[in-house]
This record gives sequence, structure tokens and C-alpha cells, in this order.
Amino acid sequence: MSEEDLVGFTAGQFLGVMKALTVILTLPQSAADHVDAVVIAIGQGEEWRLTHAIRNWEANPKLRYLLVANGNPAEETYVKITLDYLRSLGLRRVNGVYLQAEPAPNTGMQAAWIVNQVQARGITSLALIVSPYHLARVYLTVLKAFIRSGIRLPIIPLPVAVPPDTPVPETGATAYDLVPGEVKRILTYMGKGWVATPEEVQQYLQWLWSHHKALLVRARSEAQSPPFQ
Repeated sequence: MSEEDLVGFTAGQFLGVMKALTVILTLPQSAADHVDAVVIAIGQGEEWRLTHAIRNWEANPKLRYLLVANGNPAEETYVKITLDYLRSLGLRRVNGVYLQAEPAPNTGMQAAWIVNQVQARGITSLALIVSPYHLARVYLTVLKAFIRSGIRLPIIPLPVAVPPDTPVPETGATAYDLVPGEVKRILTYMGKGWVATPEEVQQYLQWLWSHHKALLVRARSEAQSPPFQ
């Protein structure tokens, strides 16, 4: 993507995206150990999204649900998500695992399914697992879907541990290559009302820190505490 592709957006709009990304990523990832559900949005042939989530799921029996939002069958690297496929990636604990059966060609359809699962299963908090370059757009899309539904719950971002120069299987592009396109989509989709705005993010985080500070602070303090000798 060239700089000309971003013409038409103001410095203030770019700054808004940077603010939103910064405050999202300051949420303590260790809080993901204390949520109800782990949620994955698959895509781009990135199997590492699934393996990262499965490791978290298997290592933490307190997690009640593992939700896997489907991807786009039009992608060349698309793999149908089944329990057998997840077992081949290390899944052992299948109770509480739910898979989106219908295709989800875009992030909005993944977000809508996640909201439906939260409503149907009484989920009270979740960790959102996705590759780092894609995290901001997924988080903002999921948050917007919850805002529309009138639901508020803790959403903890949990970026996958993958080097940013790793080629994405679908295109061969790296995170460095893909970030500009993600930023353009966020800016474009804000104008269409498809992702949360910086103002909505600020209001949500004010609510999150005022109503669920114990979750965030406890998780952070536990992560910083030295082990017993």
C-alpha cells in the first residue's frame, strides 16, 4: 500500500486510531487467565491463532468456553474447523468448545456470532485471540457489535505470539506489510459505523476500569509477583 492510498484521512483520524490501539494494548494480558471464555477469530491460513488459543485453553481449566469463529472459505488456505482438526493441533478438553458452523467471510460476521454465543451461554468475560497486526480491527469490530447489542463485558486482547516478519500463509505478506491496510480499513469502517470509534473505546475502558478493576489489577499483580522460594 502506498501513501497515496491513505489520502483523504486527517492527522486527527490517524491519531485517534493510535490512541485506540495504545489503550487497548495496555490492558493486562494476564487477565485472560481469569475470564469465562477464550475466543479466536481465524483467517489467512494462520494456524498459529488456533495453536496459541488451544495452549491457553488446555493450560487453564478454569476457562469455561473456547469459541472458534469461522473464516472465509474463499481463501485458498481455508481449512474447515472441526473438533478432529482441533485435536490434531493439541485440543484435548472438548467440553465447552463451540465452533461457528456457517462461513464468516468478514470480521463483522465473526463478531456477530461471538455476540450470539455470549448471549446464549451467559458468558461474562472473554479473551480475544488473534494475530497482532489484525488485533486492533478485530477488537474494535467485536466491541462495536457488543455496543450495538447493549452488552458490556470485559474483553481482554490476547495477541498471538508470532514474529512480525513471519509470512502469512494466505498472501506471503508479513505483519509489517499488512498493518497499513489494517489502519486504512479501521479508518474506512469507522466512517461506516462498523468498528468502535476512539470515543466509544474511551467510554468502554472507563466502564471496564471502574467496574472490573479487580480483574485487571489482580491479574497484573499476580503476573508481577515473584514465585515462592
